[in-house]
This record gives sequence, C-alpha cells and structure tokens, in this order.
Amino acid sequence: MTDAVLVGAGPGARPADPAAIHIGLDIGGTKVRGVAVGADDVVLADVRRGSEPGPDGVVEVAAAAAGALADAVGVPLSAVAGIGIGIPGVVDARRGVLTHAVNLGVGSDGLPLAALLSRRTGAPVAVENDVNVAALGVSHVLRLDDTELAYLSVGTGLAAGIVLAGRLHRGARGGAGEIGHVPVDPRGPTCPCGQRGCLEAVASGSAIARAWPVADGRSPAAALFAAEDDPEARRVRARIADHLAAAVQLLVLTVDVDVVVLGGGVSEVGDPLRLAVADALAQRSRTSPFLASLDLPARVRLAPTGRPIAALGAALLAPGREPV
Repeated sequence: MTDAVLVGAGPGARPADPAAIHIGLDIGGTKVRGVAVGADDVVLADVRRGSEPGPDGVVEVAAAAAGALADAVGVPLSAVAGIGIGIPGVVDARRGVLTHAVNLGVGSDGLPLAALLSRRTGAPVAVENDVNVAALGVSHVLRLDDTELAYLSVGTGLAAGIVLAGRLHRGARGGAGEIGHVPVDPRGPTCPCGQRGCLEAVASGSAIARAWPVADGRSPAAALFAAEDDPEARRVRARIADHLAAAVQLLVLTVDVDVVVLGGGVSEVGDPLRLAVADALAQRSRTSPFLASLDLPARVRLAPTGRPIAALGAALLAPGREPV
C-alpha cells in the first residue's frame, strides 16, 4: 500500500477547488494506480495500491485509493466532481456494471461498481473498460486529441481502444476494438473464447510467454527481443511481429485510424517492438500496392512509459466532464 503523493502542487499553492477535481483509477488484477486531476487536466496527486480480489475487495480498494487522493489534495471525497474507473472485464458503461473480470474474482453475476462506489464515497462514478480509458489517456498525453487513434494493448490479452474525433468509439454493444478474438491462424492454439488461432492466442504477452519461456524472472518479451543472435528467437520475433502487423492492418482497414499506439506490458520492450512491427507491415506492403498506399509502418507509435496513462484516461471519463 502506498499513500497518495502530491505531484502537481508546490509550496504555497492554493487549496484545490473540489468542483474542479476529477479522480481516475486504473484497477488491475494485481495493482491499482490512481490520479487526482485538477484544472487544465494537471495531475495533482498519484497513488499506488495493491488490488483486492472479489466484489467487496474491488469496491474497498477503489474507495481507499480515491480517499487517499482526495486527502492528498485537501478536499472532501464526497465533494469531488467525479470518479472514473478503468477496469478489465466486460463493462456496461451506461449502467456502470462489471462482469467477467476473472483476474479480480468478478464473474457473470455482475458487480454494480458505479452504484456501490458512489454510495460508499458520496461522489458520482463512471466505469469503463481499462483498454478504453488507456486509449483516452494516450490520446491526451501524446496530444492527439484531434487524431483518429487506436490504442493496441498487448499484455496478458490483446485488445484495442478506439478514439475517433476525440471520443471513444464503443460500438453498438461495447465490442468495438475486441480484435484479440479475430482468428488469424487456423492451425494456432485454442483461444479462451473458444475459437482457434485468435490474435490474442498468437500475439499477446501470454502467447510470447508460451513461445519463449524464461525461468529467471525476466519478462518473456524482453528476453525474446534481447536474444538478437539466436536464430530461433529471430523466427519467434518475426512470427509475433507479423501477427501484430495483422492487428494494425485490421484496425486501419476497419476504421482508418491515423495512428496505432502500441501499449500494454509487451510495449515496454520499446523501440525494438515498434521497429519489428513496422518492418512486418513494410513486408506486407511490398506485395500489395494497395497496402503500400496506406503507409502502414508510419502509423505505428509506442505508448509513453512512466506515465499513469490509464488512470489519467479514467479521470477524463469521470462524471462532471464533457462526454467522451
């Protein structure tokens, strides 16, 4: 557990206006990252805490993190403008209900997270899928608010968040960006969704761990990209990069985003990952004048590291702000 830390206000700063404070929480399977955002979207305070499994645990840790942030900026929690939450699983953003968050112990019965946390804190609450809030955070941090953007999260799973004209594109039933469950390899492994050879099954962090297992505690993705002189590592990297190139191509051909930002745990590999995906896209373009005309390699960027992107995106979605 870590107490909230002030990051945006120095000595002699005026007390924060509660009506201008929005809190954003990024709740994952193992940790929670939260920020308090003030006027002009300046991050005023930052908090990290461990996650708690189960419906009661999720509500408890969210309330504790939000309370720590409110205390850090010196305002009553019940007086803040709103709390936004990004969380893995299936989210009904309209009702604020979470289901199928396996890593958090929330099943198909559903957790009315917005209602429960609002009752607990006295503040209005909005809930959204974690990849969607990360997409908003990336758009803001990279100053791409007017750019059609997809955030491709390559972590334990694989999914995308899509921002069009500054607004989240959720789709008719909230399924926009679930490209991890598009089959690309009929001979590939079975995906937890029941299909075979889905992008998530062949190109996620979990897929990399299966293809390149390590026993020394290192990240499998980092170990794979560090093994530059290993012929088998080169083959595995090329295969993973080609599948990720397929994901980028799919996003561009369906919604014609101008930028695809690689994020998630695997993106911590850094520029070697971006270059590998860009090279795979260039190879695809060599045999297709149509793909070459789309300039796919130039559209790929990396998410910035060391920034609370998802927590910031959650704050941008908090009640009391313009709808996004």
